Formats: sequence, structure tokens, C-alpha cells
Amino acid sequence: MKIASKIAVAAFGAFAAMGLFTSCGDDGKTLYLYNWTYYTPDEVLRDFEKEFNCKVKVDSYASNEEMYAKLKAGAKGYDIVVPSQDYASIMIAQGMLQKLDPSKQTNNSKINPLLSKMATYDPNFEYASPYYLGAAGVSVNKTKVQAGTYEKNWNIFADKKFAGHATMMDDMREVIGDALTVLGYDINTTDDGELAKAKELIVNNWKPNLVKFDAEGFGKSFASGDFWLCQGYAEVVYGEVPEEKWEDTIDFFIPEEGGPSYLDSMCILKTAKHAELANEFINYIHRPEVYAKFLDAFHFPCFVIPEAAQFTTKKPMYEASQMNNCKLKLDIGENLDKYNNIWQDIRYTD
Repeated sequence: MKIASKIAVAAFGAFAAMGLFTSCGDDGKTLYLYNWTYYTPDEVLRDFEKEFNCKVKVDSYASNEEMYAKLKAGAKGYDIVVPSQDYASIMIAQGMLQKLDPSKQTNNSKINPLLSKMATYDPNFEYASPYYLGAAGVSVNKTKVQAGTYEKNWNIFADKKFAGHATMMDDMREVIGDALTVLGYDINTTDDGELAKAKELIVNNWKPNLVKFDAEGFGKSFASGDFWLCQGYAEVVYGEVPEEKWEDTIDFFIPEEGGPSYLDSMCILKTAKHAELANEFINYIHRPEVYAKFLDAFHFPCFVIPEAAQFTTKKPMYEASQMNNCKLKLDIGENLDKYNNIWQDIRYTD
């Protein structure tokens, strides 16, 4: 989930910009960034331009699928792209990315070492340099339910006090991943027996309390008071509740047992014409004082560059340590069909 996913015009804008990026003259001092919409603060881009005497032009996308399809269709001119972990692994395997220049990545030592263990597809960050780690969690509306009267784990969705006022995401990897976590299984499992048990948990214990599966509108329904309990990304809920009401309204947490997470990484395309400048940009983002500006812009938790926390000026939506036990949703190839079939049964079985 990205802030970008709310922007309905992103796809049109991306294709409109394709002609500009592929036809404009190349002065060697322009970096072409293909990123999620509103995912890099303008202040950071302008500061980079001043320091490196260059220009940064940004084109945007609203999903990994859109980005990948456009590149596979032959789009040229981009230098940096920011895929999530599953697409990063696919693009590495397909030879779509070039190795980062280790001599330029002097801030790699500042990256949270836990990420190396999580990113099994590129543990040494040779192709994909971490940009942001995020995870879905649980939001409880404190104006409707008294604090301390509910358990802070995934089985909160079986709590009858939330019946008729709860929702989980319309996202099979997230919901099934939560159930697998509760059962002690790998969130990327393809074992039929384990997946069957996860389905049983969701259908019998969680679904009876749910109003619906909702991937986008739950933030508005939470803010209006219709939903008291939501599974989803913090930024969706916080984005709908006025900032002055956050403290009194939202109790957001990621259960201690963990759950599915995503890792967006900065990658240099094989066809990039400005690899040197691209390497400089990636390393620049990892300066703690620069990364802090990114975090402050969105109230994001400080996980990727822990040292940046000392430079932040705004309180994050939740503490980064809550993601310590989360696991990345990895590409499971053709086994995704298993999840699709199970999800259809979950969604449409009474």
C-alpha cells in the first residue's frame, strides 16, 4: 500500500510522460526517477539538485504491476525505479537491473541489518537498495472501544465486541498471511495443509465479525465511526483522521507475532543512461539527515536508516520496532494460483 494508490490519474500520467522521457534531449545532468506518486518529498529532490548541479524528473505509477508492464512494453529513459520486494526479485532474475556501484554506496553501513536478513533475494543490496519498509497492522477506534478491553494480536478479529464494525483488507496475501502467522507458519508457504488451516481460521473465527473485505475505503469508515476495528496500513487511517484527533482516536499496532510486510527498494535499470548520478541519488537518500525529511513528510517510522531518528521532528504513526518480527511477502510464482483459489472461497463462502 502506498499513498500513490489513492491517485486515480497516476496511470494516465505515467503514459503521458513516457513520450517526454524518451524523446527529450540528454544533457547528462538530468536524473529520471520512476517512483510511486508522492513518495519522495519535493524538498529532498530540490536539495539533491542543488548539491549535484542537476535536474530530477519524476514519473509515477500506482502499482508494481503498472510499472513492470510499462517497462516490459519497452519504455525507455528511466534511471531509477522503486519496486517492492516481489517485483525486485523478479526484475533481478530477468536481468532488468544493473548492479549498484559499491564505491558510491558509502551509506550502506547505516542500513538496518535486519533488512539484510529479510531481503533474501538480494541480501547484500547489490541490485536493490532499501527505501522504505512498511507493514499492515490493526487500528482500533478508541472513541468506540475502551483501551485495555481487547487483546493486541491478530485474533482480535474474533472478538465479538467488534462484530458488525470490523473490516480486513481485500488482499489475499495480507489476510491469509496474518492467519498463517497466528498458526506459526511461513507467510510465503505453499503447503496445501497449512493454507487449508489458514482458510479455516479466517472463515470460522474472523469473517463472522467482518462487515466486508475492504482495501481502500476503510480509512473513511474508521474516521466516521462506522468501523471500530480495521486491518490495514496505518497511513490510510491516519490520512482520514484530522491530525489533532490522532491521539484520542487511533490505537494502531502491529501484533508482536509479526505479519506480512513490504520493502520498496531503489534500483537502477539496466538501460539507465545516468548510472553514476543514480548511484549518487541512492546514497544521498540514505544520509540520515536526508532520510529524516522523508520520514517527517509522511510520519513514517524509522526502520531503514535507524540513525535518521535523531534528525526527525515529527512523531511517527507507530514505532519501527513493531516491524521487527514481520516477514516480507516474496514472489511465489505459479503457486499464487493456490492463494487465488483459497481467497475466492474465503470471499464468497457464507
